[in-house]
Amino acid sequence: MSATAWPVNPDSGLGVGLGWRPEISGFVDELPGLRFCEVIAESVDPGRPLDDGLRRLRERGVTVVAHGVRLSLGGAEPVEQHRVDRLAGVAELLGAPLVSEHIAFVRAGGVEAGHLLPLPRTWAAVDTVVGNVRRVAAELPVPVALEPIAAVFDWPDDELDEADFVSEIVERSGALLLLDVANVYANARNRGDDPVALLDRLPLERIAYVHVAGGAADRDGIYHDTHTDPVPAEVLQLLAELCARRRPPAVLLERDGHYPPGEVLRAELDSIAAAAGLDRIT
Repeated sequence: MSATAWPVNPDSGLGVGLGWRPEISGFVDELPGLRFCEVIAESVDPGRPLDDGLRRLRERGVTVVAHGVRLSLGGAEPVEQHRVDRLAGVAELLGAPLVSEHIAFVRAGGVEAGHLLPLPRTWAAVDTVVGNVRRVAAELPVPVALEPIAAVFDWPDDELDEADFVSEIVERSGALLLLDVANVYANARNRGDDPVALLDRLPLERIAYVHVAGGAADRDGIYHDTHTDPVPAEVLQLLAELCARRRPPAVLLERDGHYPPGEVLRAELDSIAAAAGLDRIT
């Protein structure tokens, strides 16, 4: 599938997908209806042959998207050239129709945070992200989709709310939107906001695909987007609300640890398909 063929409506969409991880490679490989998956870009070396599991998926015609976590598009320093070059190489090796990254920063002053950190929602931050995205996009062979992250705190000098911040970045950068409904739920719950109201103010027409993931609240009531817990009913309901407004081209389950038995993971994929009104892939 070429970059220009990335689906933009449910009639040409790819349905439900699952994030590829080495620990569940065999499980992913055995999903009969799978047409779409995502791999962490930094886990792929563009100078070496593909992992056998990814190679088999490509041979089956499964679309694989490269999902970056280390560019630091919101960082004040320019994005490092070697990271852009590597992401471009990974996209080419995978035959990926697009790549995705985060509206976040992960390093400053040479210090690596090891986490996706939220940006202050200021006009200066919008300018920084837009400049970085435009530069990176000009050097990649495929389009870029941006994912707003889940945050457990807000900076004190915010000038925009989340909907305006995300919309400005997507509009001015020309990027697509990777909407994580679990992140929308987490941010709204932790801020005491209505997640459906946020959905109604986002540029849903720019959605490339959607993430769904599990999470849990800690003892202080703060909800964390863990990717290691089951997807809660509230996130599935938010997915249904989104699809009632505009069904995305693809919906992907992220799982990054504490992998349950296969039958449990299949049931979760089935629940996502039901909430989105898509065909089961199990």
